[in-house]
Amino acid sequence: MNIGQAAKASGVSAKMIRYYEQSGLIPAADRTASGYRDYSDTDVHMLRFIRRARDLGFSVAEISDLLGLWRDETRQSAEVKRLAQGHIDELEKKIKDLQDMARTLTVLVNACHGDHRPHCPILQSLETDIENEDLAIQRRSGAVARPVQ
Repeated sequence: MNIGQAAKASGVSAKMIRYYEQSGLIPAADRTASGYRDYSDTDVHMLRFIRRARDLGFSVAEISDLLGLWRDETRQSAEVKRLAQGHIDELEKKIKDLQDMARTLTVLVNACHGDHRPHCPILQSLETDIENEDLAIQRRSGAVARPVQ
């Protein structure tokens, strides 16, 4: 099948299929006599595997490792589990970082009057040291108690 058909069958765009070939993630497709790429059902199966791994947020490098393990029938499942657990750990860190950003932005939005005045704690925070300013804004808004002296 040609690249358009393979893209449709796998759910991976033709552009990404070419990228995966160029990056070595998948082997170069066979070519027809007229020079067009010719994909097999096995190629489409591999592309679906890659698409599903991408949907789960794995990087191209991690997918390369997963493909290597998938092809290796002597693999140990512990290797696959280790790789997946590492990915979970990265996702959980990203989630925590995003939650921290949302909390900081919530504090800033709550500290902003959003009126006709030009003073804006959101912009002020962006131009200063965010960690120190974040704590100061939280204290001004009453979100954090001032230390007793």
